[in-house]
Amino acid sequence: MATIIKKEEILFIVKNVDVIAAMEEGFIAYSNKNTVVPPVAELLFENPKGEAHIKYGYIKNDDFYVIKIASGFYENTKLGISSSQGLMLLFSQKTGEIKSVLLDEGYLTDVRTAAAGALAAKYFAPKNIKAVGIIGAGIQGRLQLQYLQKDNPCKEVWIWNRNLETAQRYKDELGADFNINIAENPSEIAKNCNLIITATPSEKALLKAEDVQPGTHITAVGSDTSAKQELDSEILRKADLVIADSIPQSKSRGEIYRAVKDKAISEKKSIELGTAIQDRSLHRTNDNQITVTDLTGVAVQDIMIAKAVYLEYLKSVK
Repeated sequence: MATIIKKEEILFIVKNVDVIAAMEEGFIAYSNKNTVVPPVAELLFENPKGEAHIKYGYIKNDDFYVIKIASGFYENTKLGISSSQGLMLLFSQKTGEIKSVLLDEGYLTDVRTAAAGALAAKYFAPKNIKAVGIIGAGIQGRLQLQYLQKDNPCKEVWIWNRNLETAQRYKDELGADFNINIAENPSEIAKNCNLIITATPSEKALLKAEDVQPGTHITAVGSDTSAKQELDSEILRKADLVIADSIPQSKSRGEIYRAVKDKAISEKKSIELGTAIQDRSLHRTNDNQITVTDLTGVAVQDIMIAKAVYLEYLKSVK
């Protein structure tokens, strides 16, 4: 019988999992062609605005395969419900038996995305971070800041959100641990920060190329469909390094997709994250370079975090 792990249990278990290390292992396996990850399936909704993503796959010669359904319905906050929902299903790769149902309500997707952002910053952010800029004050904007602290600790933070009340709530709730400034616009973020994370469902570029300073690293996590865009395509033209979590996915979604479509860059400019991690010559070489990581979300992340949580759960019930 499948083990059902509820969100309350998952919240506790995740604290004992090194999610950033799991993401690093997963991205390396993915770029080394040691995974089977089919194209993303998705459902897009208009009334109300929302989306559901189905991601699935397995690591070769591993014990499990994973199917993940995660959704984002952005008017949920008006109802007092999280915008992120979903679950993960863990199956035996040997027999096909379902081993676990992880009722995470989208939380593990949020966590693995934040951990991937922290991983990108670990390898591509400048050594001297003067301030972290967060564009988007939702759950992802919070988790990104928290996961960054492991390898890139910085207490100086700038936040921008379309809704000022949401930005103020972000400051109120995280202000005890960080010095948080509320920006009037994304331009102010770019002028004050050299590590920027964009975490919104925007369909119109928020960050402009002329505002991005030399030495800035940007991690864009919001653009996971062909319609979304957070970065002016000229930013990617201006960048010294452009990193994709998945080269195949960047052909149909994300910031790289938009920049190629706008003829700002060629597909050849981007390097895959798992490849770049393994090759020091592909890392940032100085604090004047502009680097961009485009995270569209890859099934290998779901495989790694679902497996890690399940195995940690088994340890806890022995």
